[in-house]
Amino acid sequence: MEAVPDTPDDAIALALAGNRRFVEGQSTVYHQDMDLLHAQTADHQHPFVAILACADSRVPVGLVLDEHIGRVFVTRIAGNTASTEVIASLEYAVAILGVKAIIVMGHTNCGAIKAAIRNDEVPGQISALFAGILPAISLAGGDDADPGEVTRQHVLNQVGVLTHASTVIDSRVKDGSLKVVPALYDVASGVVALLPERAPRAG
Repeated sequence: MEAVPDTPDDAIALALAGNRRFVEGQSTVYHQDMDLLHAQTADHQHPFVAILACADSRVPVGLVLDEHIGRVFVTRIAGNTASTEVIASLEYAVAILGVKAIIVMGHTNCGAIKAAIRNDEVPGQISALFAGILPAISLAGGDDADPGEVTRQHVLNQVGVLTHASTVIDSRVKDGSLKVVPALYDVASGVVALLPERAPRAG
C-alpha cells in the first residue's frame, strides 16, 4: 500500500525521502509491477505532490523523487516559470486532484537562467522565456549576477507568484491544507534541497 500523506508537511517529507533513496542508490520504483500500475492508474490519478520544474532533460522529476505513475503531478517549462498555463495546471492539481504540496524546483547549471542573464539574440520565440526570469536577475545584481543566485531568487519569486496570482492556491495555503515551497535540484549530486523561504514583507 502506497503512503498517502495527511498533511502538507507529510507530503513534502515523503517527496524528500524518495529523493534520499534515489541519491543513495536505493530506488524502489523499478521494483514496481508496471502492468499493475498502468491498470490501477488508467482511469484515475491520485498524486500527493505537484512539482513546477524546468524542462531540462537532466531533471527527471519522477525518477529523482523515486515515485511511480500517478503519484507526482509535474508541470515543466524551461526556466521553471509560473506562466498562466502552468498556474492553471497547478490549480487543477490542487482543486481537483487534491495535492497537499507544490514544490517549485529550480536546478543548478540552468541553461534558461544563463541565457536570460546574457540576453543575447536567440532564434524563434526562445526569448519569451526570459521575461519571467528578469526580476530575479535584478534582485541578484543585474547583468553580472551569479547564475546560482539568480536561480535561487527565481525559485523564491515563483513561489510568490503562485500564491499571489492564484486565488485557488492562495486560499488553500491560508487554510493550511497546502504548502508551496522552494527547492533546488543539484544536477551533479542528484540532491533535492529545500531553500530558506523569503521572509514576508512588513505591511
